[in-house]
Amino acid sequence: MIAEVVAGLVLTDGGRYLDATFGGGGHTRALLEQCGPQGQVLGMDRDPSAIAHGRSMAGRYAGRLHLYQGPFAQLAKALEQCGWDDIQGALFDLGVSSQQLDTAQRGFSFRADGPLDMRMDQGMETRITAADMVNQMDVWELTKLFFSLGEEPRAKRAAHAIVQARSRERLTSTRQLAALLEACLPPPRPGLHPATRIFQALRMAVNQELEQLESGLKKAMDYLATGGRIAVISFHSLEDRVVKRIFKDAALPPRVQGPMGLLPQPEPKTPPFRLVVRKPLTPSREEIGSNPRARSAKLRIIERAHSSSSRGL
Repeated sequence: MIAEVVAGLVLTDGGRYLDATFGGGGHTRALLEQCGPQGQVLGMDRDPSAIAHGRSMAGRYAGRLHLYQGPFAQLAKALEQCGWDDIQGALFDLGVSSQQLDTAQRGFSFRADGPLDMRMDQGMETRITAADMVNQMDVWELTKLFFSLGEEPRAKRAAHAIVQARSRERLTSTRQLAALLEACLPPPRPGLHPATRIFQALRMAVNQELEQLESGLKKAMDYLATGGRIAVISFHSLEDRVVKRIFKDAALPPRVQGPMGLLPQPEPKTPPFRLVVRKPLTPSREEIGSNPRARSAKLRIIERAHSSSSRGL
């Protein structure tokens, strides 16, 4: 959804923009090409291989591309490292990248055999792996994990199967776990592998994705200049719910707290943010046809309407 993102952010010449999920650099390139010869982009990613790729393309942009390796929770540190006190826009393209899925050694995909890892930063910040979780958590913990983060209705059945299997041998590979889940779970729907939701839950838990999203998105909003926009592309309901809630709360008038809230109040103040789109934008048929992984994408955009003193709170 590059075209929709570029149009939604309304890039200005010489602006400073954050691509919080650098990945393969496609969105960053589009931002750099549209924000004028003086515009700058900070590409941030917790995956060191993404940042290494970014260094190979940095020379083409004459000091306009900055890079930072770290999770969303370090967003303020990344901006301070650039010397930026505000940004004119930001993009969050959530979930796992195609490059990560297609690299078997990363352990994200059940379609190719690899170590049961799933760490986006390969141990630079995250220590626990998916193998640690499936081999150490008890039935109740696994059931809760699969149901809450994978929205898997047969979470308990999957948890029991994993605990029984690991009593015979440690689960260490993606193919090993995928075969186990395929044997104990029927497909959720035609074309969807039985392991899909379990792998999703493990990946999100290993990388603390929802917690990182909430932390990073709120911090980006703190740094957003008046008139600046933030665009978020999410790929499943849990991510989208977090984004929707944060954006909705930010676009409401400030509420009076404590006993004063019981007294007659003046007209509500203008909210510091406004929703650019009430309902999320979705990919075109053409994009889904060329990239089936985009079929579940949802794009939400918010704009800072006026300045606020909320930073750091």
